[in-house]
Amino acid sequence: MKITTNWLKDHLDTKFKENQIINKLTEIGLEVESINSESNDLDNFVVAKILKAEKHPNADRLKVCDVDIGLKESIKVVCGAPNAKKDLLTIYAPPGSTIPKNQMKLTISKIRGVTSFGMLCSESELNLSEESEGIIELSSNKFQTKIGKSYFQKNNINVIDLSITPNRPDCLGVRGIARDLAAAGSGKLKNIKTTKLKKNNKQKINIKITKEKNQGCKAFGSCTITNVKNCESPDWLKEKIISLGQKPISAIVDITNYIMFDLNRPLHAYDVDKIDKEIIVRNSKKGEVFKALDNKEYKLENDMCVITDHSGVLGLGGIIGGTRSGTELDTKNILIEAAYFEPRSIRKTSKILNIDTDAKFRFERGIDPLSIEQGLQKAAELIKKICGGEISKFNIKKNENIKKNLIKFNPLSFEKVTGFNINQKEMIKILKNLGFDIKKDKKFLILIPPSWRPDIVQEIDIIEELARIKGYDQIKIIEPEKIRKKETLNYSQKLFHFLQRSIATKGYLEAITWSFTDSKINHLFIEEKKLVQIVNPISSDLNVLRNSIFSNLIIYLNKNLDRGFKDISLFEIGPIFYGSQPGEQETVISGLKCGKISRSNWLEKERLVDVFDVKKDVIQTLAEAGFSKNKLYIDDKTPNYFHPGKSGRIFLNKEKEKVVAYFGEIHPNILKKIDIKTEALMGFEIFIDNIKKTKKSLNDQKKQYKYSDYQKSERDFAFVIDQNFNVQDLIEIILNVDQKLIKTVKVFDVYQGENIPEGKKSIALNVTIQSSEKTLNDQDLDRINQLIISSVETKTGAKIRS
Repeated sequence: MKITTNWLKDHLDTKFKENQIINKLTEIGLEVESINSESNDLDNFVVAKILKAEKHPNADRLKVCDVDIGLKESIKVVCGAPNAKKDLLTIYAPPGSTIPKNQMKLTISKIRGVTSFGMLCSESELNLSEESEGIIELSSNKFQTKIGKSYFQKNNINVIDLSITPNRPDCLGVRGIARDLAAAGSGKLKNIKTTKLKKNNKQKINIKITKEKNQGCKAFGSCTITNVKNCESPDWLKEKIISLGQKPISAIVDITNYIMFDLNRPLHAYDVDKIDKEIIVRNSKKGEVFKALDNKEYKLENDMCVITDHSGVLGLGGIIGGTRSGTELDTKNILIEAAYFEPRSIRKTSKILNIDTDAKFRFERGIDPLSIEQGLQKAAELIKKICGGEISKFNIKKNENIKKNLIKFNPLSFEKVTGFNINQKEMIKILKNLGFDIKKDKKFLILIPPSWRPDIVQEIDIIEELARIKGYDQIKIIEPEKIRKKETLNYSQKLFHFLQRSIATKGYLEAITWSFTDSKINHLFIEEKKLVQIVNPISSDLNVLRNSIFSNLIIYLNKNLDRGFKDISLFEIGPIFYGSQPGEQETVISGLKCGKISRSNWLEKERLVDVFDVKKDVIQTLAEAGFSKNKLYIDDKTPNYFHPGKSGRIFLNKEKEKVVAYFGEIHPNILKKIDIKTEALMGFEIFIDNIKKTKKSLNDQKKQYKYSDYQKSERDFAFVIDQNFNVQDLIEIILNVDQKLIKTVKVFDVYQGENIPEGKKSIALNVTIQSSEKTLNDQDLDRINQLIISSVETKTGAKIRS
């Protein structure tokens, strides 16, 4: 939005200088993007008089003119205008000037052998009008004494270019900007002066707004002015239009443009004599065609808001008029339109047809729906004053009434949000200056936003307005607290990242794959889970949400095996899905391991990875997360994608509340179906959502390690026990014999066969015994040995193997 301070002062009574106004604009949220001087490029254009005009010796259509530009001697200018003649007063552009229309910079040049010093200008070349047939003819009475002086006044007007955000359509008019400045204490807003118009008769053109679905026009105001004399705009109006980078066209068109920029009220003028019977505002039909004022032909789609008559489309409502009903210099009777169009309708139509106009720019953001009569009044006044004519009564048709929006505002909310206070009296003053209607209701203010502010709909918008006008500099800068009172990550987030690092430290490489997978692989890892199909998959082999991370990991493990890698350990952490509804998922960390341990090692004998490798990895990871190894409970019930004799599941305790992990060998049948070239494949799954927080989880409390200064002793035991008895239960029995003295229990041999009864197995265990108070003697050790043997035999029915 471009403005000048001179124009701004038409609405604002202020003592502020231009630089103060510019600073205040930015302070209240109307950012000043640039400031450009309007007169710099126009000062060199001077009033000149043609002393003599002769035919060019080498060209039939050119003339060589001797021109008086106020110097002692005249200069020669080659001119092709047919009206160049002796004693004509016109405008001269010297070498070095830039022509406004085409931005051409003039130089001294030879034209058909004759040197020309500058040029004589037409109205079109100076953007004063569309007239380009000849050079400008100035009145001798008015300009005879101004020869050699600048034609354009040297007022050094600066054009201020503002960046107006989409939520502030009211500031797309000079008056809206003046209103904000007045509310911010930069002056007083002037009242709009109106003169009483003599309205002779009723408007003869009938206006009809159709009642149909998606009607984009909510109100249509109009008046006719007959017997007008359309003419060139007066200088003051030209200057206003030119200052904003527009081109003066004619008085009627310039007046409608002036009111649009001045009051943010787009208008349109029709030639009444070109309208067929009546104006109908309706939705377009697909295939309708009309020629617009930009001389382009547009083919319309359904449901575009159009202004029509009985012969067809006159224009697109709120966007652009058509050539068929456009006004011209010989127009005698006009109809002025001031309407309100739905922003959504304007935006949709302009996007489809790729049209961008000043009116469209305003309507799509939402203009004041109550400004129709004001726009008609201002336009009628100016047209009557400049062009004459007889004005009809105003005719305003509405589809629906504008609803007022009531906002209940608590003044105490302002300080809670902004951190600084404004007393209620000052709040009311600011809001009234911005156009709000205010009523008090106990401790609340009942506010009705002005009709030109569609962006204000709730209490927080009121707070923003008050803070903006009072000044954002009032908001105190508070240094952030350097001491963190609350942890950045919650327990689940910390556990996620901890387990991710913990598995990586055990030699696994992290993979990141899609949450989608191939249904042919996924169904191999489903156990009582629903297959979640994707309606529009990105690829035919990514057609379901994964029910297990194994489904993707095993694909990429196989690809690596095919590339010649032998010993592979991969893991991934992420969601798996058991339904299509939000929340029907859980977070899992899964790993796969294949190949050999200590391959080609001179120190250790190589061996295939086995179930105990992944078991160790899982238990160690849980221990690192703060869970006691001794409290973990393990059994052999696992999903069908694990080997039934070489797998297990882990609970955090004996209560078996929720499974926290599975580990084991992937079932050989799966390896055959996928054709994986490895002798054995081990895997594990840790269900993060099932891991409950404990007091010692993730080092919430620092672990205190106690070391004994006394000698430890080790004793080996071999028990013959039922073959179905869990070794885990046997270890717990021994640990509970004396928790202060028995430190560790390790299984080092399991045997079934010769000398062992059928249905039994021999379990050999190593027990570490150590006291933190004294060195144990033989008697102490014998007592512990007997306690261990008696406890095991009593609780399990086992016998010590001799």
